[in-house]
Amino acid sequence: MRIGFDAKRAFQNSTGLGHYSRTLVTSLAQYFPDNEYFLFAPKITSRFDTHAYNNIKRIAPRQFPYTLMRSAWRSSGVKKDLLKNNIDIYHGLSHEIPVGIQQTGIRSVVTIHDLIFERFPHQYNKLDILIYRKKFKYACKHADAVIAISEQTRHDLVEFYKVPAEKIMVCYQSCDPIFAERISAEEKQKIRQLYNLPPRFFLNVGSIIERKNLLTICKAMNHLKNKLPIPLVVIGGGGKYKMQVKEYIISNGLEKQIIFLSENEETKQNEGFKTSAHFPAIYQMAEAMIYPSTFEGFGIPILEALFSRVPVITSNVSCMPEAGGDAALYIDPYDYESLSLKMETIANDKTMAANITEKGWVHAQKFSQQKTAAHVMNVYKKLLP
Repeated sequence: MRIGFDAKRAFQNSTGLGHYSRTLVTSLAQYFPDNEYFLFAPKITSRFDTHAYNNIKRIAPRQFPYTLMRSAWRSSGVKKDLLKNNIDIYHGLSHEIPVGIQQTGIRSVVTIHDLIFERFPHQYNKLDILIYRKKFKYACKHADAVIAISEQTRHDLVEFYKVPAEKIMVCYQSCDPIFAERISAEEKQKIRQLYNLPPRFFLNVGSIIERKNLLTICKAMNHLKNKLPIPLVVIGGGGKYKMQVKEYIISNGLEKQIIFLSENEETKQNEGFKTSAHFPAIYQMAEAMIYPSTFEGFGIPILEALFSRVPVITSNVSCMPEAGGDAALYIDPYDYESLSLKMETIANDKTMAANITEKGWVHAQKFSQQKTAAHVMNVYKKLLP
């Protein structure tokens, strides 16, 4: 097969959609090497290095007017390049497919990660909601198959957009294989010194937005400040909600207990931080990943932590139990006292922490690259005669 991908996020996105795109494409190229994989990207960057794979080709707009109107090429003009390269299946990796692709004879698949903007519209710009809704609905209607990355997303697609259940396949995602690699003590110490990390710390990774619920962790940290002097390291950026969190931190004297790693200018410019190459070491030095999100499409930091052999404390709502299985500790996302109790237990009970860490590693194998690639490949195969 000759399989094409919308690779904008793979080359330009450093967070969830980018990680999903890069991990899936390289997994398919590795475990199904007989196919050819074409990355159609408005802009090629160094964020995604594909040179190790002879069966991956990169294609960007080369002709006027699309060299100037790259978004228009991605949303429609790319069809000419798909036909020119004899693409059998085109996979929109992040909610979109080219307008009119159903008229080209090329089969199409779209991955829908979540419909969070439909569940929490107050957290989004109204114009953005209208644009997202139009693109998502179009893709779900005209794609030959829809991939949902969790049962939660599948349920939302049926509820909000009335997508026929039989058209939706749940294909869980994996995470970058670097998280499963054991980092040496020497390398971890080097990373600790590079980022000035404390000897012990809890970890939170993700955008600092209302839904990710960092404020609840800060309340738990405040509850623990006289009993458990272990700081929290936060990786992620934010805006208005982050300012709300910082106001709470200042008013409760937690400035030294909450470390915003992404704020440091030297850190932001470090290539290992920008590409996430140093993240496995940071994960593996943490006491636990704290992830009290109120809603997710999947919750990839949970999986990254499980592969890193790090205990996870997360929410008992949305798809978090899908990601964490029986290997995480669960809380009501707004119950900071319960969260603080579980943080204290993990920090002080090394036997319990070791047990759930081992259970987490076993659970993570359900989301291996090979398994997730195989599920997506089965979707492709069903579309071709």
